[in-house]
Amino acid sequence: MQIGVETSKAVDQRRVFVVDDDEITRAALQFMLHDEIETHELASPEEAYEKGVDWLKPDVVLLGVSFLKSRGLELVGELAAKFPNVRILIVCEKSDEATAVEGLKAGAHGALVKPLTLEAVRKKVDTILGRGGGAQIVQLGLLK
Repeated sequence: MQIGVETSKAVDQRRVFVVDDDEITRAALQFMLHDEIETHELASPEEAYEKGVDWLKPDVVLLGVSFLKSRGLELVGELAAKFPNVRILIVCEKSDEATAVEGLKAGAHGALVKPLTLEAVRKKVDTILGRGGGAQIVQLGLLK
């Protein structure tokens, strides 16, 4: 089902890699974005590097903050080196904002702070890609 999707975004040739060790977060983000942009959920940076070989390079990487905590801030530079021109958004809990800020200082382009909502995630990805604002979400049954 497509929820509030603009045709121009649905045919966009860009892609997002959701790289998070939390399967639920990956699935939620993939569900929120897949109608408007090609979205792939991956369990590790290595999986992303493998998938990103040749033509399947991402335009945006949504990176779980847990990887920054376990592997260090160098991971931001490593992603940028593997995927030139990629935009990196760090996905975190409010309690992990300090780590996310350090990730921004290391070169990430923004953060998505939980709780994640369809509207906020789409808007942030649209903004980071330089696309017009997110599609307006319409509650079913409230149209008059």
